[in-house]
Amino acid sequence: MKRNSFTNHGIWPDHNGVHINAHGGGVLHHDGVYYWYGEHKIEGHAGNRAHVGVHCYSSADLYNWQDEDIALTVSEDPDSEIAKGCVLERPKVIFNRRTGKFVMWFHLELIDQGYNAARSGVAVADSATGPFRYVSSSRPNAGHWPENVLPEQQDPDSIERTRQENEEFTGGPTDKHAQFNILGSHVEGGQMARDMTLFVDDDGKAYHIYSSEHNSTLHISLLTVDYLDHTGTYTRNFPFRWMEAPTIFKRAGKYYLIASGCTSWSPNAARSAVADSILGPWRELDNPCVGTNPENGLGPEKTFGGQSTFVLPVAGQADAYIAMFDLWRPENAIDGRHVWLPIRFTEAGFQMAWTEAWDLTTFGEDR
Repeated sequence: MKRNSFTNHGIWPDHNGVHINAHGGGVLHHDGVYYWYGEHKIEGHAGNRAHVGVHCYSSADLYNWQDEDIALTVSEDPDSEIAKGCVLERPKVIFNRRTGKFVMWFHLELIDQGYNAARSGVAVADSATGPFRYVSSSRPNAGHWPENVLPEQQDPDSIERTRQENEEFTGGPTDKHAQFNILGSHVEGGQMARDMTLFVDDDGKAYHIYSSEHNSTLHISLLTVDYLDHTGTYTRNFPFRWMEAPTIFKRAGKYYLIASGCTSWSPNAARSAVADSILGPWRELDNPCVGTNPENGLGPEKTFGGQSTFVLPVAGQADAYIAMFDLWRPENAIDGRHVWLPIRFTEAGFQMAWTEAWDLTTFGEDR
């Protein structure tokens, strides 16, 4: 049955009646069509690793989605960096007008290495639906210091002391991170990169935004003109705030961020921020969530039970932005749910109010 609204409960069926399997994803609008890319999950806890690849769906109206199959397939070769069973998360796709290529970036953890690789993978395709060809992975900006580096971070003694640190750094908030020079210790081999998103600015420049320094600090990095590599131009943002699940959008010349804290699969309170330049400095705003999800009883303190993944500007409609969230179900990964909410702008910033069902006419109302 054709849908004519967004409904934030139950499954979201594709044209085959199957729940949309595109988790931690993002949406590209190209030539009048929307393409939704996300992690293809399988049943059970095993579904939290990549056994299939990145799924793609297409839509003309955002309500009804056609299954376009797997855009990027993981490899059966156990020596491949994207071997079946690796961690392949938060895929995002952008279109490069210079090259005519579709470029996908994603957080990559090599098979059987836990979350120690902290790499970024890139793939390219000639068509929005793929197939995407895996190119390579790396830790970003090897050999380069951020534009806002502090003098003490370039101190050789502190770099060496951090390299000799035997205890593992966790990916969650601790006091330990601030006692060591994590940034400096990773300059030579490249910075860690986990949860991520992409953003293309009005001038065609593309940026890679990712959790770095054992998740403690968010990096924003300019990509090369072909969008396939990093330029070495980047900034550190929100040091020791442990921002993950980042998404960035632009409105009226200002840049806005939605992110979450680092609490693994468990939800936490959403963060928001604003900047005049994408590279910063950024100023944090209040929790942007309002209301309660009646299905689980969770409100702003837990982001309705979800976590941010992307903000979608609605094509051809002024001041219309949709915030996309995942309601993770790690015990049965394929059953994760999607929540899409309209963004309302306020004098203090912006908000997403829990809305059980809504449609695009919401953006035409006096809000």
